[in-house]
Amino acid sequence: MDSLASLAHGFSVALTPVAILWCMLGVTLGTAIGVLPGLGPALTIALLLPITFQVEATNAFILFAGIYFGAMFGGSTTSILINTPGESATIVTALEGHKMAKKGRGAQALATAAIGSFVAGTIGVIGITFLAPVVVSFALRFGPPEYFALMVLAFITVSAVLGVSRLRGLTSLFIGLLIGLVGIDLQTGQARFTFGVPELLDGIDVVVICVGLFAVGETFYLAGRHYMGQDEIVPIRGSLWMSRSDWARSWKGWLRGAFIGFPIGALPAGGAEVPTFLSYWLEKRLSKHPEEFGHGAIEGVAGPEAANNASAAGVLVPMLTLGLPTSATAAIMLSAFQSYGINPGPMLLSTQPDLVWGLIASLYIANVLLLVLNLPLVGLWVRILHIPKPYLYAGILIFAMVGTYGISQSVFDLGLLLAVGFLGLLMRLYDFPTSPVIIGMILGPLAEQEFRRAMITSQGDVTVFFTRPLSLSLIVIALALLFVPPLIGFIRSRRQRTNAAA
Repeated sequence: MDSLASLAHGFSVALTPVAILWCMLGVTLGTAIGVLPGLGPALTIALLLPITFQVEATNAFILFAGIYFGAMFGGSTTSILINTPGESATIVTALEGHKMAKKGRGAQALATAAIGSFVAGTIGVIGITFLAPVVVSFALRFGPPEYFALMVLAFITVSAVLGVSRLRGLTSLFIGLLIGLVGIDLQTGQARFTFGVPELLDGIDVVVICVGLFAVGETFYLAGRHYMGQDEIVPIRGSLWMSRSDWARSWKGWLRGAFIGFPIGALPAGGAEVPTFLSYWLEKRLSKHPEEFGHGAIEGVAGPEAANNASAAGVLVPMLTLGLPTSATAAIMLSAFQSYGINPGPMLLSTQPDLVWGLIASLYIANVLLLVLNLPLVGLWVRILHIPKPYLYAGILIFAMVGTYGISQSVFDLGLLLAVGFLGLLMRLYDFPTSPVIIGMILGPLAEQEFRRAMITSQGDVTVFFTRPLSLSLIVIALALLFVPPLIGFIRSRRQRTNAAA
């Protein structure tokens, strides 16, 4: 009942005219960005981070959440019509959705994606409403050793488990940790890694790094890729309405995808890639028409799209209750919290009830707005794909530079922005994940602070991390995630060589 009362208070915040306008702006902008290939919510929110210096916190996060959910909705359009997933989570949608579009059923593919996203997104937000207070009550038992162990677990899962290459993921993480160490140590007063540059004494602004990696670097990469060829857009034919058979084959996939995506997204080792692939596999196993998979099965669009949007809602649970970002977008939203001087964690729900519950309530409203926007206006979103890419990329770069300069009026920050953008380009070219950089930069100083607190309270006894059951469990899980998969792969490859030799 406390959750329902808090949610009612959240609706009193989210249903104000100003909040509704911010929500409408967010979902519209997010949908438009999601439609454009290669652009996603992380890039968009990074570009808009400078507004945190002007816009009230609750309205800013309602905008960011609308963009996040809108981009999840819009991402299906580019996957289905031009077979170009905007994010890794929409790869599965492209497998069946583009085949449907080539058969003249692109409208039905877009419809099942939109309705499935609405159903799963709503289920996910209901999950946030009732799960967040439970996680908070559990997290209140955490002390400095547990928080440090939890951050170590987050480092491992984001960099070594979710990435394509463990070595590349850990390298990106260490780059982020190094950036987070730049500046004056608040405990000792010593300057670290400033190299005599006065502008670095206060540290590197997380906004500069986010915008540089996700906006400038991504734009450099996309601009170079633009000359590799144009994507063919499959036109939408026929009615947008789904037939009775389409409904019968989709609704179970929507529900299954939602109940797969949300719990996995809410885990510190969550994300959207695992639940979408798992949902696709499950739909293929349970389908009465398995022969259609690979040739345009509607279940292969319904289930993964639902899992994708439900996991997007789940990602907000560890971010709000534990202060742990498990995706690039969540990491950038966490940096926005820091811009306001707010630290997400167990006390956030009690210290910032208007912000948290207003944000949660706005997600219900955003899901309804997105359904209204996506189904009737799908033709409009498709036209966005015809925007000349050079104009789009030039606009992003100008917006990024003006926004960054507006924060500090520092030419040094502009130079740093371009340098970080070039680093982001190199990381994209050589397949280094960028989200561990942001997570390492944000969580690194917090992990250092919790480690020091644990050492102070234990009088320098390092065994405090191994004598407390919860911190020991988290460290064991982190070590298992780091070392067990490579060990299993080594044993499996050795067996294959032995069998081949025999």
